[in-house]
Amino acid sequence: MRHPPRSVLLAVTGAVALIGSVVVPVVTASGATPACTVEYAVTGQWDAGFQGSVKVTNNMAALSSWSLSFDFAGGQKVTQGWNAKWSQSGTTVTAANESWNGSLATGASVSAGFLASWSGSNAVPAVFKLNGTTCNVDPGTTPPPTDPPTSGSAPALHVSGNRLVDAAGTNRRLLGVNRSGGEFMCVQGYGIWDGPVDDAAVAAIADWKANTVRIPLNEECWLGLANIKPEYAGANYIAAVKDLVAKVEAHGMTPVLDLHWTYGQYTGNSAGCSDVHATCQKPMPDAQYTPSFWSSVAGTFKADQAVAFDLFNEPYPDRATSTATQAWTCWRDGGTCPGIGYEVAGMQDLVDAVRATGARNVILAGGLAYSNDLSQWLTYKPTDPTGNLVAAYHVYNFNTCASESCWNTTLAPVAAQVPLVAGEIGENTCSHAFVDQAMKWFDDRGLSYLGWTWNTWDCSSGPSLISDYAGTPTAYGIGLRDHLRALNGQLS
Repeated sequence: MRHPPRSVLLAVTGAVALIGSVVVPVVTASGATPACTVEYAVTGQWDAGFQGSVKVTNNMAALSSWSLSFDFAGGQKVTQGWNAKWSQSGTTVTAANESWNGSLATGASVSAGFLASWSGSNAVPAVFKLNGTTCNVDPGTTPPPTDPPTSGSAPALHVSGNRLVDAAGTNRRLLGVNRSGGEFMCVQGYGIWDGPVDDAAVAAIADWKANTVRIPLNEECWLGLANIKPEYAGANYIAAVKDLVAKVEAHGMTPVLDLHWTYGQYTGNSAGCSDVHATCQKPMPDAQYTPSFWSSVAGTFKADQAVAFDLFNEPYPDRATSTATQAWTCWRDGGTCPGIGYEVAGMQDLVDAVRATGARNVILAGGLAYSNDLSQWLTYKPTDPTGNLVAAYHVYNFNTCASESCWNTTLAPVAAQVPLVAGEIGENTCSHAFVDQAMKWFDDRGLSYLGWTWNTWDCSSGPSLISDYAGTPTAYGIGLRDHLRALNGQLS
């Protein structure tokens, strides 16, 4: 669903001392190879400045582009660099590849250098991240940052045939709401969430007898890219997401982490914005950052199988390409897609990124036409070695496939083979006649659905379920609330 608006080296003079201070790649008892290693060296230092270098080795899948980030702890400021595009925001330094050195094969290394100022101390950075993945860390012995993972009373989920089930094999339907905010507030510079997400606010969702909360996210905010305010980016953003996930689970509800807004410039048919940054819905995820986003998210939550992953909110490569075959091929395989100016990460790329971390969490993949078209989903279904793949579908009263006849012909065959989740249902009528019809169709087949959205907007700017965060329903939201309460005790 779209959202309402929110608004050449310098000459160095003076005595130079060669330092040779180096960060050495981790060697651990397990002998596991870190996903990436960074060797950091201060090669020369003088009264007010120094020269440094980094050598990055990629041990993950081959990269078509790379970005290294780290934080200075001694007030250092980069003034010039080479072999990379250097930038600094606050304490965070970023070195992104040049056009000629973006490819980094598995096992390959790249080096870059810089000049910087310093005063007081010249502390060596402690943490380095390559495309969002922490380097110099043994993945076999480092616990995921769920610290420790807890799922409250939320069930661990997996796929069994065409159903979602818990560890005991009991059928589980995902019935609940979307909690928008994490996709747009951070990139717009206002915060992380839109409205409160404290325990009382989450308890209000549970009071509707919802058992699932879908949480839209922004990849640039999670990865801490330089265009995001530091207070809303990287570690701060991740901590906020982890905290909300814990609160949702503590109330027995399933958290679904959804990648909503992504990087990549698209100005073609149905473009949501002309910005290269993650400020709107793009037609497809980008190969530069999205696999790293999912590697990081999956690494964070892989020990907690109560968390589900929704790979990409609403793909619409069909608006850019000239044929359905091109669109579905782009959807699954990514790469260079007709009509899309950036390199695309396909659904198979993202499934692979998640599974490469060892995560077995349930994965949702939405189809074309803003996830409203599942007509060829089974034909182009990505391969998942764990078998935990779910088809995701979105429907509003104004969509093309918004009738029982379309659901019978296009959704029913998919639901017969894999679990089907309507990750967004809604209408722009300030009423609930359409969602009532949709919920009945899904109920009759034991399928899942989530209302858009648990935010206090009004009907003119988007379907809003509530008028306040205590859970007072709107004229639209009352339909979902009363229906979920009526289903209480009959959710399997």
